[in-house]
Amino acid sequence: YGPVPYRLDPEKVADFIEATGDDPALHRHSAPQGFAGALLFAVAPALLADPDLASHSHGVIHGDQSFRWHRPFEYGTEVDVRGEVSKLRERGGVAFLGFSLTVGDDAGVVCEGESTFVLSGSESAASGHPERDEPAPDDVAEAAIEDATVLRSASRRGLVKYSGASRDYNPLHWDHDTAVAAGLPGVVVHGLLQSAWILQATGPVTAARFRFRSPLLPGVGVGVIVDGETDRPQARVTDGQTDYVTATFEPR
Repeated sequence: YGPVPYRLDPEKVADFIEATGDDPALHRHSAPQGFAGALLFAVAPALLADPDLASHSHGVIHGDQSFRWHRPFEYGTEVDVRGEVSKLRERGGVAFLGFSLTVGDDAGVVCEGESTFVLSGSESAASGHPERDEPAPDDVAEAAIEDATVLRSASRRGLVKYSGASRDYNPLHWDHDTAVAAGLPGVVVHGLLQSAWILQATGPVTAARFRFRSPLLPGVGVGVIVDGETDRPQARVTDGQTDYVTATFEPR
């Protein structure tokens, strides 16, 4: 899939920075590392719309994601974004699809990634959750999470803003009925938005792997806790009871 040409313009990235709650003063010369999620969705929509995957169109869940950054996403750079199916296996009507990402320019590779998408056929790959009422569009909450480096909460309106900034238009993140039909309690927060929160807390890294463990609902307050003093540095998005995304990373 691709190559898709993409120019790293500050104006595009500014929308992403705002949608993820990042500090623009930290990104005067290059995009945040979490912008790799937006570059993934320069090619992922073509994959997910592929007619060969039509039999698994009931729902798409992002299972895990890894990125390796070779250089910063410097403003003004013209990159090509390419994607390739790296593996595919099916079990019980559910397909587990590996997707490799390469972002490069004339000087070589800027960033690489590997995604696992879980695609379901006649039934959702998501376990059944009781439906809940939709929160108001701007509902957020602040959690008191001990040792959290970053505190965040996404509203439904905020999820729409992130969808626009990242081009991840999966309706599970903005359409209540679609999310419920997929076995979720309602719309859920993008896993890659939570990954961006983790990267804000860790600071610059060389590589990271994220596991999307539990659906986070809009209006729920969470914090990012980082344990970077171990042989295998880790971070997690949590509300104090449930870990929604966990990550291992290599500090720069």
